[in-house]
Amino acid sequence: MDSLVFFILALCSLSSTSFIESSKIQNGFTIDLIHRDSPKSPFYNPSLTHLDLIRNAYLRSNSRLNKLSISLLSNDEKNESPESIILPNNGDYLMRIFIGTPPIEKLVIVDTGSDLTWVQCAPCVNCFTQDTPFYDRTKSSTFSNVSCDTQSCTLLPKKQQFCGKFNECLYSYHYGDKSYTIGQLGVDSISFGSNSVVQGVNDNVNNISFPKSIFGCGYYNVFTADNSVRTAGLVGLGAGPLSLVSQLGDSIGHKFSYCLVSFTSNSSSKLKFGNEAIISGDGVVSTPLIIKPSEPTFYYLNLEGISVGQKTIQTGQTNGNMIIDSGTTLTYLEQSFFDDFVTSVKEVIGLEEREDTPSPFHYCFTYHPDVGFPYIVLHFTGANLSLEPKNMLLLYENNLVCLAVVPSNIQGISILGNVAQVDFQVEYDLEGKKLSFVPSNCAKN
Repeated sequence: MDSLVFFILALCSLSSTSFIESSKIQNGFTIDLIHRDSPKSPFYNPSLTHLDLIRNAYLRSNSRLNKLSISLLSNDEKNESPESIILPNNGDYLMRIFIGTPPIEKLVIVDTGSDLTWVQCAPCVNCFTQDTPFYDRTKSSTFSNVSCDTQSCTLLPKKQQFCGKFNECLYSYHYGDKSYTIGQLGVDSISFGSNSVVQGVNDNVNNISFPKSIFGCGYYNVFTADNSVRTAGLVGLGAGPLSLVSQLGDSIGHKFSYCLVSFTSNSSSKLKFGNEAIISGDGVVSTPLIIKPSEPTFYYLNLEGISVGQKTIQTGQTNGNMIIDSGTTLTYLEQSFFDDFVTSVKEVIGLEEREDTPSPFHYCFTYHPDVGFPYIVLHFTGANLSLEPKNMLLLYENNLVCLAVVPSNIQGISILGNVAQVDFQVEYDLEGKKLSFVPSNCAKN
């Protein structure tokens, strides 16, 4: 790996940078999120059956869980590892960004479990195939390098930052599936164009630009999460200091939200920033948003229990035991808690479990219209979240219905996946340290 880094050192040059200017966006802005399997996605394949889509979604979800389990190694285990390991996204959601001057459009994966935004750059030494040209910093009049002595460079995790021979800031991100991106930290204009809606800036303008965005310019990239040739990188929406959300900071009031539609919907999900992200009114519930110093990227909630019908199962936890993640399809519950949960669901439904339950599901049954699914409520600290059957069940094939909740392989950690979040507006208030939910028709809002 040293040879890769040394090769990059010869490619780079000297400069400096600063964070995105924090001029206020009066009402914020909204971006389309595209589910990779939806009819609006460039990945859309009309020949795939519903069963194919469910299987593919599970494979992405399970892969992400396995990578997350590596990301949450103990400190001792991390110290034994020769490389820094972070969580990649084999992403359910995509968005379009425009980078540089003149702006070049890129389709990127959206990830609430990663921080660094990066794209593949020319001259690319070793890159995965993409169907658009690599970003070329020499052709952008607004690009500048980041030097090693700037605050921006020091915000990279220690094991992921290097200093080049011309004092340029280099990064090396390694993912749990042996993917990696290596390159230099740079600054350029990033904008959200024809697919975004800007409110309160100019109603006749449908793009907004942030002229000093910090991003990774990757020259060595292996990305096993996606071999579609359509994506060009990743946008990090995690809680770490170099994420897009953290860089926008004051300009968006440290707030963003999303409203997710089912992947079968013809509508796009929405990602909102600033005042546009704020949710209010009847039905809003809020719970503390927990950022752990040991894992500053991830958004933790504290799940106190789950009610299944009239029965409530307690977790006995108080310090943040569930990660909310838009890139994971299924919901994962810590093993012992899952066992109690699924037992309660079976008791209430009262239908015999299918013997041929397909992996990864742990409870599937034959659908009967006269059988009701139990009332399920997630009890977070300070917030009770009532879920509909569509948030808990997946129609696998024919009349086979499966519980979209499976056991987690991470000790003491559960994950709230995106199926459970469909048709909720979910607001992240990083400054107020709270996360809010409200039921919504996301196809219309």
